[in-house]
Amino acid sequence: EVQLVEYGGGLVQSGGSLRLSCAASGFIFDESVIGWFRQAPGKEREWVSYISRSDGSTYYADSVKGRFTISSDDAKNTVYLQMNSLKTEDTAVYYCAGSGTEVSNTDPEEFDYWGQGTQVTVSS
Repeated sequence: EVQLVEYGGGLVQSGGSLRLSCAASGFIFDESVIGWFRQAPGKEREWVSYISRSDGSTYYADSVKGRFTISSDDAKNTVYLQMNSLKTEDTAVYYCAGSGTEVSNTDPEEFDYWGQGTQVTVSS
């Protein structure tokens, strides 16, 4: 059974930092794509970033480029999202998502597996 479990959400002041973790199990981590999405109240789910485990390539939405960094720890089958210079507009539920194959775009439908989500709240 594939499982993705997120950790690390919380409340932080604007300008602060948080690190989210996504622990993956049940699929071949080295061949996967692991991504982060977020969804704010009343808004559609938005792609944030993903890492391709086959070659380590990383991709970011323009809204977080330069502030967020995605990385992975093979030994722990865990992907991290380091979020710096947080803004109030980053407030959302953050979801970890996985695909067992390369993805062709950042549509949520490209990802087969989802975590339960973790709340990130940035206060002004």
